[in-house]
Amino acid sequence: MTEPTTPAAAPAGWYPSAPGSPELRWWDGTQWTNHSHTLGVDSGQALTAPAGTSSNTVWIWIFALLPLVQLAEIPLIATLYARIFSVDLRNSTALTAAEYAPGSGYWAIQGIGVLLYAIYVVLGLLDYRSLRSRGVPRPFHWAWSFLSALVYMIGRTVVVRRRTGSGLAPLWVNIASLLVAIISSITVLAPILAAAVSVVR
Repeated sequence: MTEPTTPAAAPAGWYPSAPGSPELRWWDGTQWTNHSHTLGVDSGQALTAPAGTSSNTVWIWIFALLPLVQLAEIPLIATLYARIFSVDLRNSTALTAAEYAPGSGYWAIQGIGVLLYAIYVVLGLLDYRSLRSRGVPRPFHWAWSFLSALVYMIGRTVVVRRRTGSGLAPLWVNIASLLVAIISSITVLAPILAAAVSVVR
């Protein structure tokens, strides 16, 4: 078998086995491996990562644990609701003033939400690039994280599992983190909401 010609300094990646050939071979950064696939062929074998490829990147673990950061919003949300329900709920002007008042936490909550959204997208991009650099063919595209963090996590898990045979752990950690954040929010906010209901009655 003729070895493809690749400069020694070329980064790890898929390269044509011959000029113009649709067959690609994996260059691990130092030597050619026996892993190859053909462009346009969608068979499971063609889309298998090199043996031993790890699907765990630092980025996906940060992604999985990021819902825990939302716990920092709980005191802000509690303050906001307490302020809102301390006014006459029948007076829309007073209600709006309480919601947007300085110190109500409204703008801080919105800012944290936007920041977390941006962080999810950046982490999705970094995770995608990291998987590609390891030789995972056609990983789940990072742009799905614009739609939803959970969409990216689920799609990424399904695709990586098919390519490498592993990769379920970050999904389970992400689900556990989401549950902790939701349960904590309910625990703190339930008494405030219950008090609000009694006021309305």
